[in-house]
Amino acid sequence: MNNVIKIVGLDCANCARELEEELKKIEGVKEVTVDFMAQKVYADCDASALESIKNACNSFEEVKVVEETKGDKIKVEGLCCANCARELEEDLNKIEGVTAQVDFINGKITLDASDAAAREKAVYTITHFEDVKIVDGTPPKKGVIKSHLKDIISIAVAVILFIPAFISELALDLEGSLALKIAVFCAYGLAYLAVGHKVLIATAKNIVKGKIFDENFLMTIASIGAIALGIFAGDGFAEGVAVMLLYQLGELLQSVAVGSSRRSISALMDLKSETATVVENGVQRVVSPEELKINDVILIKAGEKIPADCVIAEGSTSLDMKSLNGEAVPREVTVGDEILSGSINLSGVISARVVREYKHSAAAKILELVENSTAKKSKPEKFISKFAKYYTPAVCLAAAVVAGIVPTIICALNSAFVWATYAQWIYKALGFLVISCPCALVISVPLSYFGGIGRCAKFGILVKGSTCIDQLALSEIAAFDKTGTVTEGTFAVKSYTDKAALEKAAAAEKFSSHPIAVAFKDVQTDIIVTDAEELTGRGVKCLCEGRTLLCGNALLLEENGVRFEKKQSVSTLVYVAHGGKYLGVIEIDDKVKTGVKEALAQLKAGGITRTVMLTGDLPDRAEIVAKEAGIDECKASLLPDGKLDEAEKLKAEGKLIYVGDGINDAPVMTCADCAVSMGTVGSDAAIEASDIVLVSDDITLLPKGRKIAKRTRSIVKQNIVCSLLVKAVIMILDIAIPTFPLIVSVIADVGVMLAAVLNAMRTSLIK
Repeated sequence: MNNVIKIVGLDCANCARELEEELKKIEGVKEVTVDFMAQKVYADCDASALESIKNACNSFEEVKVVEETKGDKIKVEGLCCANCARELEEDLNKIEGVTAQVDFINGKITLDASDAAAREKAVYTITHFEDVKIVDGTPPKKGVIKSHLKDIISIAVAVILFIPAFISELALDLEGSLALKIAVFCAYGLAYLAVGHKVLIATAKNIVKGKIFDENFLMTIASIGAIALGIFAGDGFAEGVAVMLLYQLGELLQSVAVGSSRRSISALMDLKSETATVVENGVQRVVSPEELKINDVILIKAGEKIPADCVIAEGSTSLDMKSLNGEAVPREVTVGDEILSGSINLSGVISARVVREYKHSAAAKILELVENSTAKKSKPEKFISKFAKYYTPAVCLAAAVVAGIVPTIICALNSAFVWATYAQWIYKALGFLVISCPCALVISVPLSYFGGIGRCAKFGILVKGSTCIDQLALSEIAAFDKTGTVTEGTFAVKSYTDKAALEKAAAAEKFSSHPIAVAFKDVQTDIIVTDAEELTGRGVKCLCEGRTLLCGNALLLEENGVRFEKKQSVSTLVYVAHGGKYLGVIEIDDKVKTGVKEALAQLKAGGITRTVMLTGDLPDRAEIVAKEAGIDECKASLLPDGKLDEAEKLKAEGKLIYVGDGINDAPVMTCADCAVSMGTVGSDAAIEASDIVLVSDDITLLPKGRKIAKRTRSIVKQNIVCSLLVKAVIMILDIAIPTFPLIVSVIADVGVMLAAVLNAMRTSLIK
């Protein structure tokens, strides 16, 4: 989707479906998705159609398009008076290339700067104006009561009026007192208007626009019909008021539940730091993360979020990385360690060097992925959208048949017009209208996926959309790249025959530039060597304790006349000799990642029937790695096109997950049903090629993600089946039972909607 439009006022999932149907009819629109949860419209269209889409959104019920505000929003404190705010605004606007507005009430400055230099001058002006400080904060969010205050007041007023009237109607003889009867009827009428005015106004507006199958129209007809029947029958109209009251109460509870889910995702995605402190020549200046450049040195204090991906240059600290990988245990970091944006510095003050611009940072990539994760709909979502399009009109047509044709046939058979017969079947038809609202289905399915995606994100599993959730859950075969996925991707000591040989080799390899030398970096040694000479294709020759120390391959020892026995191994071998005497041999290899074997076992226990490793490595070495990792099969010595051929064969046998680094495996990832990237979130190639990104490169997250995906699909199925079943049962009972109460239909409709929403919210609790 090439356009994203932010909207507000879309308070009904079924309305979102109807808006989407309208937008699809606009000429020039190739594809469009209305995301009720995120309150966004994703559109693939040309420029002219984009304006038409915005106009259509603005004219749809209470929906409004929210235009992006140009300029930075800077939160400040210490602005003591309105006049000071005016003076600061004047000072800022005097700066060339700067346009500013100072909001004294909310403590915000909207700043539009032509370039970085102009913005820097503006920030300097702000921070040096009296006691003003730039703060890293967000405006306070409304609580549940404040967010729904109008609806709560409407319902409360209706209840206060309804209950005394209802009790009076039951306990007193209204026929004996006209004044009392009028008072009760007035109380009912006021209660109905108090709770139903919003629905009535929306219905009137929609009728003018030719919309008659939305939930507002259905509830208006159902409640007014119940009132009319009650008045004609002389029974009062308590039931009609109760219908509207229960419906609005259900809508309020649904809104609270959905809002809670949205807030949980928003809190989870609160990764971005608003400011960064750059240090240049000993001078500190505050900038936005977007202004940071590679190699900038930044100061990060305790309690602050890491503003960009960087490497620690000075100091050590503990990092809270829960928002990135779900791990509760803080990570200890020191000089040379890479730290990702979105982490929180828990203890010491550190100085760090930026290694990626903010737009390529971990926080930016996570935010982008999660925000756009609902742009593409899964098959169940598409099914529900299409089903709802025909379901409501079909039930309304059935209601018309029940209200008009059935009693007409009955009266014709009895050769007499009987109003009571018509009243009875019209009453039943009203029950059909109440139960015909598809909101339980339309909202619970995307909400379930929304919660599943958010739950995955909490553990550092970034899912691009609900379609990817489905593919992950339905996959049967898992294929893996070797280097960097199953293995660490770096050389390490696998085994050694003598500790003294290992320590001497570590001392000698410090002078080597060969990649194998990295394997010895963690070996502790106090041995001192001198006169080191690196011999290309052989190893290192040096002096240790006055004698020659040889560290390298078999050829190095043979050339220097050392007697030793060659070892057979698929690993790289480093032989060590000191003073002409052979000390031992060290095996160097790319070791299997910790937890891989357990992760593979969990995948198999979760329904993966076959695991395969696809690698370009030599067969002998690949077989050993596959066996150690617990992988069923190994396809070795594969070039990229060979990997693709093997992946296509596997895909023909069942739905395929492919796990790789996302950079050189792009063709295979494109072929797979579900591509999982082990590349860091800073890698654009990894994200572009894959459907799912594991933030911490931890393959043990894959079975957790699959478990969440399967549970999410299960909850989606539960909501679809149970909602349809309840609605079908109510319709059957409404027809079968002569005096089936309309209020039961209302309770069933509200109840199934709330049950579906609450069930959908269980996805946020999956462990």
